[in-house]
Amino acid sequence: MGNLADISQRALEVLARVALIAAEDTRHTAGLLSHYGLRTPLTACHEHNEEKLVPRLLERLAAGEDLALVSDAGTPLISDPGYPLVAAARAAGLRVVPIPGPNAAICALSAAGLPSDRFVFLGFPPRTHAKRREWFVTLAQEPGTLIFYEAGNRVLATLADLAASLGPDRRAVVARELTKHFETFLDGTLAGLVPRIQEDPDQQKGEFVLLVEGCRDRDATGLEGERVLRILARELPLKQAAALAAEISGDKKNRLYTLGLASRT
Repeated sequence: MGNLADISQRALEVLARVALIAAEDTRHTAGLLSHYGLRTPLTACHEHNEEKLVPRLLERLAAGEDLALVSDAGTPLISDPGYPLVAAARAAGLRVVPIPGPNAAICALSAAGLPSDRFVFLGFPPRTHAKRREWFVTLAQEPGTLIFYEAGNRVLATLADLAASLGPDRRAVVARELTKHFETFLDGTLAGLVPRIQEDPDQQKGEFVLLVEGCRDRDATGLEGERVLRILARELPLKQAAALAAEISGDKKNRLYTLGLASRT
């Protein structure tokens, strides 16, 4: 959970008057309720039980009861449980009322200093090295700011894979422990952020939002060079592949060679 003070008065009023709160983790939500002196009944609603729980909750809603849905670390459904219940309620013609509240992705974007007119929220990246890089490559030409969630034990590897897949010079921001006591924002290039976090163990703890600048028009040459390099490097030594890719695309040979080395680590 973030800072308990982030909750709105409207949200507290709703939690106080509903018949039941469906919570991702009842222990966490019980602490929130206790902090504000609320005694509303709780039931667990998480990824392991929500499919089975939905029919029972729909029965109560259809009978005229008001229920609340909360998740541990932000807004339900945004990389948190809740989609089956909300989808089923709307399909049944039941009213679903959103209560604005904390959302780490939007919170980070509002303070990151990266373009916010267009952005793509992508949740958590794949956990394995190969799948991450393969996925990141598909995002290389997205013009909007890219927003990811990540855990502390994977943040360094994910930043390195972003640098190898999107290019080391992309601007990025690492937002850590938002709204909590140890909140920090680090900004720089993807390649430059890796050693800064590597040198500070405290920056490898907690919950992270990673924001990466989208593809700009001037990135076109670099993207083409990287695409050609990936193809040639399958059959040729890296030095030769980088030289040919630079000649074909107009990109810099040294940059492509460095990128190729990074992709093999």
